[in-house]
Amino acid sequence: MDNWEELAEQMVDMQIIARDVEDQAVLSAMRKVKRHIFVPEQCEADAYIDRPLPIGEFQTISQPFIVARMTELLCIKSGLKVLEIGAGSGYQSAILSFLGAEVWGLERVEELVIRSRNNLAAAGLKAHIILKDGIDGYPDEAPYDRIIITAAVEEIAKAWVDQLTDDGLLVAPVKVSEQMQRLLLLKKNGEEKWFEYCRFVPLISGIQLGNEIINRT
Repeated sequence: MDNWEELAEQMVDMQIIARDVEDQAVLSAMRKVKRHIFVPEQCEADAYIDRPLPIGEFQTISQPFIVARMTELLCIKSGLKVLEIGAGSGYQSAILSFLGAEVWGLERVEELVIRSRNNLAAAGLKAHIILKDGIDGYPDEAPYDRIIITAAVEEIAKAWVDQLTDDGLLVAPVKVSEQMQRLLLLKKNGEEKWFEYCRFVPLISGIQLGNEIINRT
């Protein structure tokens, strides 16, 4: 895609800055990370439009504004340890990596794990993408300075909060009604702050290997 830089600039100016995302580092990441790498080839033409796109396996890549807003809420600084639950095709992990975070991304679908690793390599960015559902977080590398949940949840799991550092932050789309979800920013000490309404696919337990689902025991 020869004109991706122009499209990314328009995306940031018209979709992200216009909706009050102000963190300059986040805006730079949204301009410079090639979003079209992280969508299927047939969706490339729409990669910089402000809407979620299908990435296969009944999953989506979040719209650019939501990616930018959730990243801004996390106050990412270089060197922070970040856990992403629901890595998908790797785009959110790529944005976090670009900002200097060390990222562990959990993804329950084997095909998407492979794809996200390849996408990150193609983008010249690094993250630890692990085949695992995110219900219990990833205690092997805890504690984390930040945790981001990129699938809709009914409530915040105690395991996630337990895996935060004492001054850690967590952001997640939480179901607030049958049809609506809303972004929640949660501090380790229990302090909550609510932000935009949003729409994510639900967080699901179990591992998918090819067409086989391995349920939790």
